[in-house]
Order: sequence, then structure tokens, then C-alpha cells
Amino acid sequence: MKNNRNGQAATLTNEDYSKIRKQIRSRKYKLLLDIAWHTGERWGAIVQLRIEDVYYSDGTPRKYITFRARTRKASPNGQRKTRQVPVHPVLYESLKSYSPESDSDWLFPCREEDVPIGLRWADMILRAAVEKAGLDAKGISTHSTRRTFITSLSKKGIGLATIKKITGHTDLKVLGAYIEVSDEDVINAIATL
Repeated sequence: MKNNRNGQAATLTNEDYSKIRKQIRSRKYKLLLDIAWHTGERWGAIVQLRIEDVYYSDGTPRKYITFRARTRKASPNGQRKTRQVPVHPVLYESLKSYSPESDSDWLFPCREEDVPIGLRWADMILRAAVEKAGLDAKGISTHSTRRTFITSLSKKGIGLATIKKITGHTDLKVLGAYIEVSDEDVINAIATL
């Protein structure tokens, strides 16, 4: 668990997500959280999404969100790969009800200039919402949505090879570190024998 920005990010429950989302006032930043929750992508790539990565030119949400290689974290060998994630039906509805700012190419534009918001700004928004939701002692960070996404897929019985393909990981060992295994998970696993 994270303690004073050290350690591994906490995973979230559906209730935690709802509480945090409720504390975010802006529809734009609610969408940022929704994309993180439903794609498992790192926030650094999400804040750099262009409108065309998410919407068709007529404003209809795409069936896949494209996270461009240059916005994503490099693998241990230094390569970056574009990742396309199918849009979950709940996320599709969020995207449909949102109207991107028409005077920018960015899905999450900065107010002052035509650049996307920075990861620090997104982090401040999340931290403020986490605090207002009364969850600040839990160790939640922008990486919590990625860990939760991966852990949730694993708990639903999705194989590691499939999760690896969805998340864009190149190493199963690194992927395994994301999966939260509780004492109850261990007890339940032993009980199946």
C-alpha cells in the first residue's frame, strides 16, 4: 500500500470509484476518471488523448480508444507501442454524453494554451476528490485505476496472456506485480482443492 507517495498504489472497490467520481465536479475530469477506470491505461497517456483518438469526426465515440505509442510508457527494451482498447458500454455512454471542446485537438485541453493538461494537474484533481471522499488514508494514486483494472480482470478468471495483450505489458512478471492477491483469495484458492 502507498504511504506518503511510497509503495504500491491501492486497488479500488466499485464503491471507492463511485465516491471519488461523485466528488469530481467537472464532466471533463469525470470522463478522465472513467477512461482510466474502463481502460486500465496510465494517466500520463490518457491526458494526452486527442479527440480523434476517441471520437469520429461526426462526434460519435469510436469503438476503440487509441493510445498513441509516443504517449505510452516505454517497455524495458525502450520501445513504445500503440495500444487500442475496446470501449466498454458504460464508458461509451459517458463518451456519448460528453462534448469535447471544439477549439482544441486535445480531449483534455489546458485552459491557457493548446496543449493537453499535465499529469500533475490530473493527479491534483484525483487527490482532491479522494480527500473529499474521505479515502485519502487508503493509498490511492493515479496508478490505482490501472492496478484495479488488472486485478479485476484476474479475479474474473481472465488469463494472464489475455490481460497482457489488453494492457500492453511485455513481461508477465511485471504484469503479475499489478495483481492484488488478498488473504481471502489465498484461502478460497486452497478451498477449491
